[in-house]
Amino acid sequence: MLTYAVYSEAGGVGKTTLSANLARAHADNDHDVLVVDLDPQDGSLSHLLGVDDDRADSDADTLVHHLIDRPKGDFTDLLTTTEGIDVLPSHNRLEDLGSLLDRAAQTAEDLGEPFNKFGRLQHVLAKNDIPDTYDILVVDPPATVGPHLYNAIYATRSLTIPVEPTGKGSESVDGLESVVAGIEDTLDIHVGVLAAVVNRYEGTNDQQTIHKTVDNLPYPNPVTIRKRSSLFEKCWSIQGSAFAVEDHDDGRDLRDYEHETLDQLRELADFLEERGDL
Repeated sequence: MLTYAVYSEAGGVGKTTLSANLARAHADNDHDVLVVDLDPQDGSLSHLLGVDDDRADSDADTLVHHLIDRPKGDFTDLLTTTEGIDVLPSHNRLEDLGSLLDRAAQTAEDLGEPFNKFGRLQHVLAKNDIPDTYDILVVDPPATVGPHLYNAIYATRSLTIPVEPTGKGSESVDGLESVVAGIEDTLDIHVGVLAAVVNRYEGTNDQQTIHKTVDNLPYPNPVTIRKRSSLFEKCWSIQGSAFAVEDHDDGRDLRDYEHETLDQLRELADFLEERGDL
């Protein structure tokens, strides 16, 4: 099974759109794909894919209920399907995940029971036979360090990291290896980096310098995705992946260079699948 979290400590680098488009590309390759949206913010992957209708329903069963061993129903009932992808949507209750996990951990400790608050997602997925059901698991956590990110990485053990070639992105690149090492120390696991993907590239002199920095990292950069504001804004407007944009009217509204970007996303998905021995 190929498992990875799409993560960057810098916000606004295209993490969510990359997650959605890779998931669709994997599905188009005839793989069974599950995406877990762990980002509690509005405008998350669930919204991008149009599956967040119940995020404010306080009576709904949610992933959080399952993470603290208080499910209201079957885990599979949480899933919804779009574009051939099964999605476990975000919910507003994720905003309280940290405090709820702390409380559940304290209760378990009082009872002398084991409870790894950063291993809960892995526990729930294994309990519900996800590794035997799906070929690929993609988790989209928030950029901020905390229980959401740690659960995502503990469950996947691998990262795909989008890097925007800007000053902010450059700082993330410079500290990337230390960030990965810090996560490994905190979780006491090995974390692999499948790819560091230069995203929103425009080819300026400064960006070329940052691109060379990425190329010198000990992680592969299989594709460089150029800035495609119009294409990815359409994703948000139609609430679907860039491939759904292509599906509309057989892609007649897309320019040639936008079709090239879709080909790069397919190439990146193929690369990740090869790294996962699929």
